[in-house]
Amino acid sequence: MKVFLSELRLYFCNHLIANIPSNRIRLWFYKKIMDFKIGKGTSIFMKCKFDCAGGLIIGNNSVINSKSRLDSRGGLVIGNNVVVSDQVIFLTADHDDWLEKSGRIKKIVIKDYAWFGTRAMILPGITIGKGGVVAAGAIVTKDVNTLEVVGGIPAKKINTRPAKFNYNTKYKRLFQ
Repeated sequence: MKVFLSELRLYFCNHLIANIPSNRIRLWFYKKIMDFKIGKGTSIFMKCKFDCAGGLIIGNNSVINSKSRLDSRGGLVIGNNVVVSDQVIFLTADHDDWLEKSGRIKKIVIKDYAWFGTRAMILPGITIGKGGVVAAGAIVTKDVNTLEVVGGIPAKKINTRPAKFNYNTKYKRLFQ
């Protein structure tokens, strides 16, 4: 029965709550029912998907754009003023051998002021340093250093970002 209720909660989260055009209602559900820790001023846009309850911590004034997937099975920590574009995927679990059924679970840590381009994918165990930028479509297989800009498959350093962090990314839309 416990497994059934857990799966039902996840179903409601991903198929009903995620489609409600009210950030306030979604955030209430995510905090109270899914047991996510979400800071002030943070927005999670519609149609985001989650792999489990708990394990997700998001700081203040961060923005998670629509259709992103946040897998918190291994722990997912997102700092303050982080921007996640549409359809970004954070995976904290995978398989160490595609022929085996055994899996690995590793925490992802995203430091403050990081940016993620559309359809980027961050694999298990990765840390993105403060101000790190991941280009659209990149697949991150190694840690990204502070202020580093990475892109490609697998993601490699392509630039360095200036260290100017005098902004916050608090961003809300009426029906997102």
